[in-house]
Amino acid sequence: MKKLFGTDGIRGRAGEFPLDSATVRVMGRSLALHLARQKGSTPRIVLGRDTRESGAWIETALAAGANEAGAEVESAGVITTPGVAFLARTLPADAGVVISASHNPFDDNGIKVFAPSGRKISDSMERLIEADIAAETERILTTPPSENSLDLTLSEAHSSHADELRASYLEYLGDEIGAGLSLEGFRIVVDCANGAASNLAPKLFQRLGATVVAINNQPDGRNINRDCGSLHIEGLQKRVTEEGADLGVAYDGDADRALFVNARGEFVDGDATLWVLAQFMQERGMLKDDTVVATVMSNIGLEIALRSRGIQLLRTDVGDKYVLEELLKTSANLGGEQSGHIIFPEQSLAGDGMITTLSLLRAVRETGRKLHELTLGFKRYPQILVNVRVREKRPFEEVEQINDAARDVMEKLAGRGRLLLRYSGTEPLARVMIEGERQDEIDMYAGALAAIIKKEIGALDAQPI
Repeated sequence: MKKLFGTDGIRGRAGEFPLDSATVRVMGRSLALHLARQKGSTPRIVLGRDTRESGAWIETALAAGANEAGAEVESAGVITTPGVAFLARTLPADAGVVISASHNPFDDNGIKVFAPSGRKISDSMERLIEADIAAETERILTTPPSENSLDLTLSEAHSSHADELRASYLEYLGDEIGAGLSLEGFRIVVDCANGAASNLAPKLFQRLGATVVAINNQPDGRNINRDCGSLHIEGLQKRVTEEGADLGVAYDGDADRALFVNARGEFVDGDATLWVLAQFMQERGMLKDDTVVATVMSNIGLEIALRSRGIQLLRTDVGDKYVLEELLKTSANLGGEQSGHIIFPEQSLAGDGMITTLSLLRAVRETGRKLHELTLGFKRYPQILVNVRVREKRPFEEVEQINDAARDVMEKLAGRGRLLLRYSGTEPLARVMIEGERQDEIDMYAGALAAIIKKEIGALDAQPI
């Protein structure tokens, strides 16, 4: 059977395999059974979801399956992904399950499972669940739809103290992460993406004394991420300048990412956020080993800026999973992605957009400087990405002409630019990404390298894309 779990759980179109009610029910039962065997007693599972219209019935299906296997199941209702990770750790529960497709459109959904540590469940557990789903797939496909359907009035998933669970998460953010942070006199625009942060984020910042202008905080089940949130920053930029706000923040659907806008209306991405936080932590002796972890997609400008402060940048493959692995391996305590997914492993192993916001606000308040002043020293270098269709994915180092050309480009860029040459994981494409000081220069390098790739391993009709 095809692998179902990716780096961010199971994701797909709601109502279609593997996110149909019957398969989700099998998944809930499988998770509970394997947790029971692992624990040797009745497992406890906490659920949470974002605001998609499919979230409630997926939650019901998963809870029904888990209940069939004897698990104790409770729900926090609509809550952020890191909120569920927090509850899994503090209740404690044996697993936390999030029903969300993050920044995807409303008709998608997904299922992520966290261990009590806050990390996603092990690969071995995922394979066991996939095997159980595979064993049930034929029965599911041959059973009449009416027999696969669920009574959506099932109440197993609906905890009577969901409000208390959400309140405990807000209390943790405000009283522990935000301890000593006063936002009195501070005006902030919060774009909730019509997602899981819609009710939580405004309350958090008001609790700390800020004047909050909340936008896109009226979810209707279908407007999550629609022309708003972290994928559509333009509306936030406009509103920040209109309101004369000190800062704006945009979340995605499940609020594990945060992207910012300064008082001038200028965009502050995850790289710039890492730069601000790294300086702030280093100045206070809090940045372990003067190290920051980011991915291969972070701009060379971040690496150069950090180097100027004696801070090394370690790069990983794309994905918060890999950032977290490197953070734990090296004991570094700050890492993240350009997308705004920032991880502070000493506070949470799950990226948390609201923790990121509190951390950035603390840097602003304690330094007495505005956000645009704190980002000085970080220069985003020009970038070009060229895709070339290929007939085969031979390792680049095995093709002499490509290897020589790539080495030549790297020598020309030495210390002031970067070449990333890789294959797409899902398409027959070679990707040439170059960053450097001058756009015309990197355009020339990328075009020349793409032409060599096309000549050596390109598809017959290949053209740079």
